Amino acid sequence: MSLIEVTDLSVDFGSVRAVDKVSFTLEPGAALGVVGESGSGKSTVAYALLGLHRGTGASVAGAVEVAGVDVAAASDPELRALRGGKAAMVFQDPLSALDPYYAVGDQIAEVYRVHRKVSRRAARARAVEVLDRVGIADAARRSRSRPHEFSGGMRQRALIAMALACEPRVLIADEPTTALDVTVQAQILDLLHELRAETGLGLLLVTHDVGVAAESVDDILVMRHGKVVERGPVGEVLAAPSQAYTRELLAAVPRIEGAGRASVPGPRFEAEAAAPAGAGEPVLEARDLRKVYGKRAKAFTAVDGVSVAVHAGETLGIVGESGSGKTTLGRMLVGLLAPDGGSVSRTAEVQMVFQDPGSALNPRRSIGESIADPLRARGEKDEGRIRARVDELLVRVGLEAAHYDRYPHEFSGGQRQRVCIARALAPSPRLIVCDEPVSSLDVTTQAQVLDLLDELRRELGLALVFIAHDLAVVRQVSDRVAVMRRGRVVESGTVAEVYGAPQDPYTKQLLAAVPALDPSAAALRRSERRELAEVA
Repeated sequence: MSLIEVTDLSVDFGSVRAVDKVSFTLEPGAALGVVGESGSGKSTVAYALLGLHRGTGASVAGAVEVAGVDVAAASDPELRALRGGKAAMVFQDPLSALDPYYAVGDQIAEVYRVHRKVSRRAARARAVEVLDRVGIADAARRSRSRPHEFSGGMRQRALIAMALACEPRVLIADEPTTALDVTVQAQILDLLHELRAETGLGLLLVTHDVGVAAESVDDILVMRHGKVVERGPVGEVLAAPSQAYTRELLAAVPRIEGAGRASVPGPRFEAEAAAPAGAGEPVLEARDLRKVYGKRAKAFTAVDGVSVAVHAGETLGIVGESGSGKTTLGRMLVGLLAPDGGSVSRTAEVQMVFQDPGSALNPRRSIGESIADPLRARGEKDEGRIRARVDELLVRVGLEAAHYDRYPHEFSGGQRQRVCIARALAPSPRLIVCDEPVSSLDVTTQAQVLDLLDELRRELGLALVFIAHDLAVVRQVSDRVAVMRRGRVVESGTVAEVYGAPQDPYTKQLLAAVPALDPSAAALRRSERRELAEVA
């Protein structure tokens, strides 16, 4: 008997059809990936499996059976027994899924007591047991910690532990690695792989990242506009997709294999991101930058003696995990933070594009006014000239001059990032520092923004500093790369040098964590990660 049987599932929100006659099955021990961009309906399908649309006003049609439970016909008590008991869900944002007030262990114990009539002591013991199983070190002590005391990866592990507490037969994971660093993402995917092998757990993985699906599932379901456009074994679909949309998704995925951006070979430096021979004149030079937060015993050195130079027309990629110091470095480069040591020399206007375009734009101001702000701050008073410049920039980044009076909420994430790029271009800078500018975007939207940045670099002669945790993205856009860890540059050089022959163990670890689109290569990379972990 199948763990999940879905037949002609349709979900309507008013006049909008979010899911249109979707059908699939999931067998015990198998893993199915549901892949698509934002708005494709994939998360709506996942929520329907647990009856989470009940009481929301959504109209649900078709048949859904999970672990032997008819979700549409189930009573409220039967649904509560299904959720967490027979089928469990891991949500995208662990910080919002966990109660900030209660200890993590108490939250897991509470879930266990809802489904198993046991004592508080037994429930606490079970919480420690599952936290240990998902790799939380010193689980007994950490079970008493609150969510804010965990890193993002640890919070996601805690959610998985909570899902496993009652030994469900089905695990539904909705974008479980979207906000995580590449190495933490790899650890979570490896954990899910181990759990399936050990327990026979059925896994439904919802993701917009084709590479994550290749790492984790047996079969794949590609969705677009609420419909299934392609399905089949993951190796076959990714190797020879039959549908144009699937081919577009695959073409947009950045890869660490291949030549990357052509760059001029130059000397290799381990402690400084030095320019290749033949580069243009420097537009920015930073020497021995240092930034310390806190005082005395609580002092934390975020950036420790970093030196970089950025030259006209080139892109310097800065990669590293959360906490490596890369964002702090970027903010010192543009002058948003004053260094505690070292110096920054700029020979031209410098601007910055931030990670989250939603929070980077004032929701109460039109996008035209936001783009005009740097012009007015620079002293421009002629409103006619300001309007003409903003109109020109909107068109330049692929929007319309008529969008001037619209507000941020009227645009998609990718369009909002284009607005932020237009704002950065307004004062005609020669250098733009981009801090994770595509990390929250779908793969096709991400590719469009990257293409735009590269086009602007070539046409305007811009220099770019591209900060990211995604090594594949950095390879695609960069001439040179600096790898940061714990506030220092541990390795730097041209793209060909760093990616083709990495010297530092940390760089090798980062590269091994990047998802592979070939399931066979993914298995080899998983084995390589285990070996690197043993060496470490």
